[in-house]
Amino acid sequence: MVIIRKNFGLKVLSLLLAILGWAYFRFAANPVFGPGFEQQLSVPIVAANLPVGFIAHFTEKEAVVTVAQKRGDPAVKPDEIKAIIDLGNKSAGVYNVPVQLVAPDVSVKSLSPASVGLTIEKVDDRTYPLSLHYSGQAQASVVVSDSSMDPKTVRVQGPTGLLQQVAAVRVDIPIPTSPTDIDSMVRPSAVDSAGQEIAGLVVSPDLVRVQVHFVKGNGATIKQ
Repeated sequence: MVIIRKNFGLKVLSLLLAILGWAYFRFAANPVFGPGFEQQLSVPIVAANLPVGFIAHFTEKEAVVTVAQKRGDPAVKPDEIKAIIDLGNKSAGVYNVPVQLVAPDVSVKSLSPASVGLTIEKVDDRTYPLSLHYSGQAQASVVVSDSSMDPKTVRVQGPTGLLQQVAAVRVDIPIPTSPTDIDSMVRPSAVDSAGQEIAGLVVSPDLVRVQVHFVKGNGATIKQ
C-alpha cells in the first residue's frame, strides 16, 4: 500500500497521459474519426432547358468547386458533379444566371463563378440566292461560255445576329489556265461584306451542282 500511495498523484497523471496518447494515435490515425479534407474540382458548365429555337452564348465554360469531405470517404469524381445554368422560360436577351450544382452528399465550400453572363439569340432560317465566285488568278486565255447551278437558292440557318452579317452565299470556282468544262458538287458558303466565310451558320443543301464551260478567250479576263 505504501508503494501505491507513494507519488500517487504522479502515477495517476502518468496513467491519464498514457490513455490520452493512446486515444490520439488510435483515433487520429483512423480515417473515420480523423479530420476531414477539401477537394477542388473543375466541372463543365451546361445550359439546361433552353427553349427550342434559341441559342445561348457564354464564355465561361467551367466552374471550380471546392467540397469538404470526411476522412476516409472516397474522392468525388468530376463527372459526379454537374454545374447547370437553367435557361427555362427565357427568350432573346442578355442575362446573368446563377450556377446551380447537382452533387452527391458533400458540403460545398466554394463555387466560382457563382453566376454566368450570357446572351440568348433566336435561331432563324432564311433563303438566299446562290452566286458564282471565280477564284485564283484571272486569265486572258479563257472565258466563261455558260454556267449553271442546281439548286439556285439555299437555306441558311443560324443566330439572327450572324444572319444579319450575310452579304452573299456563293460557290467558289477556281479559274483554269486553259479551256475546260467543270461539272462538280461544291460546298456553298455564307460570306460577309469582306468576302470572309461566317462561322456558326448552316447552309442547306451542303453541296450544290455547278457546271461551268470555259472556252478560249479573246484577251478579256474573267470578272471575279
